[in-house]
Amino acid sequence: MAPPTYDFSPIGRVHSPLIQRSGAPRQPWEGAPKATLEIFPELVEGLDGIHAGQHIWVLTWLHESRRSTLKVYPRGETRLTGVFATRSPDRPNPVGLHRTKVLGVEGGQFIQIEGIEAIDGTPVIDIKPVLSGETADID
Repeated sequence: MAPPTYDFSPIGRVHSPLIQRSGAPRQPWEGAPKATLEIFPELVEGLDGIHAGQHIWVLTWLHESRRSTLKVYPRGETRLTGVFATRSPDRPNPVGLHRTKVLGVEGGQFIQIEGIEAIDGTPVIDIKPVLSGETADID
């Protein structure tokens, strides 16, 4: 019996000066530029409560990823590692997880954010607030 499949629709897209995957930083602290999230008009009501200064999780669909990849060479490593033990964008379900800060909301449809390593046109599949108990580094 085949595993079930699930359908979802993007809620918007990333607008970024990064236009090619090869030129994108691997992590946001490696020079990721500021970007804009465009939320589709029929979904802007869902942005109520998003404000400047807030930290959010942005989930993206890394649409240029290779979905058949199961093992990769992590940066600086010489041993193949299972993709689920890495942050590689190449994976069976290429969901990107980005923690960022809201710089502003414009026109009720555009969210200006701090650096994000997603390329221009990357589909946004969800936005969630960072909760006060969440920390950047968890042991």
